[in-house]
Amino acid sequence: MKCPRCLNTDKEYFYKGSKGWYCRRCISFGRAMLEEESEPVSLSSVTEGSEEYTLQYPLTESQERIAEQCAELIDTTDVLLYCVCGAGKTELVVPSIAKMLRKGKKVCFAIARRQVVLELGERLKTYFPKAKVTAVCGGHTKETDGEIIVSTTHQLYRYYQAFDLLILDEPDAFPYRGSDVLHGIAKTACRGRTVYLTATPDEELSRRLQDKSIACLRLNRRPHGRPLPVPRIVTGPVFYLAVELVKWLKKHEMHPRMVFVPKIQTAEILGKILGIFTPCYVCTSASADRDEVIRRFRKKKHGIMVCTTVLERGVTIPGADICVMFADSEIFDEAALIQMAGRAGRSFDHPEGDVLFLCSEKSSLTEVCVKKLQEANRCAV
Repeated sequence: MKCPRCLNTDKEYFYKGSKGWYCRRCISFGRAMLEEESEPVSLSSVTEGSEEYTLQYPLTESQERIAEQCAELIDTTDVLLYCVCGAGKTELVVPSIAKMLRKGKKVCFAIARRQVVLELGERLKTYFPKAKVTAVCGGHTKETDGEIIVSTTHQLYRYYQAFDLLILDEPDAFPYRGSDVLHGIAKTACRGRTVYLTATPDEELSRRLQDKSIACLRLNRRPHGRPLPVPRIVTGPVFYLAVELVKWLKKHEMHPRMVFVPKIQTAEILGKILGIFTPCYVCTSASADRDEVIRRFRKKKHGIMVCTTVLERGVTIPGADICVMFADSEIFDEAALIQMAGRAGRSFDHPEGDVLFLCSEKSSLTEVCVKKLQEANRCAV
């Protein structure tokens, strides 16, 4: 037995009801009956001229080379774009999207998090003004057809065998990472090739690189050409770290500042304390109005955002400096530390950025993060 939607083969998850066998592993998406033959979802045809695009800025020589290679490789294999944070991964796949649209093929850009879906949908509309770009996520499911569909990975269940090109952004991010159900649904949604975009490949992608079942294109330089900000690590007791945090906030008071913490409760407490002295925003998975909080923070040129890993990816705050409080916490893994550090130095106006890791004790993970960013800078030369 195999589930036609999530590809489960574990017998424990199959149940025979009055209408036949179905899979319980993906039952939250509705019943997937094994006896019923699945038909590819019917979507509208791609219109002529939809492939025309205009980027906000020209690609660098390195970006252009990677983008061209990716567009060539998708004819024969899946591709991993292994690029540092802020390298312009979205822009790198624009030529590949245009190539598929020119052939009348369907394209999907799948992302783990809802707020990034909405932002990317708007950006792709400016890049492809003649194409119908549809964002599909929680609260936005009335319209599910388009020439370019931008979707959360959860919404891919709607698109059985629908896409000739599936672009999976940050496949190592929660909730896609480690979810066999979402992995299976993504595979059944794509009838063609998949392009993975990440700065921190997970174990599955690393395995595929080793067995050469996927092509890899690396880019270790951002468009502005400056080195990645490398975190400075400070270790000490909590009171000492608090003093260092205040000094850091004062030092960078002319820039937006993002302070990452490991727990929601810590974010709320720290936000209240800092809010006594200066405008401070708090954004966690418990925040009901995350999109509005981010919007208001972006409008403040010198604000402070206290947040959890909910903002470690997909959100760019121009000119932001980054502090990770309790960077040695077991809640943070290597990928999270690299992604959080990657929020700094992304803009042309503030390419250096500053990253500070505050730790209660020495941490091998923070040291590995520093070494990997230093290595990326060396390889970019």
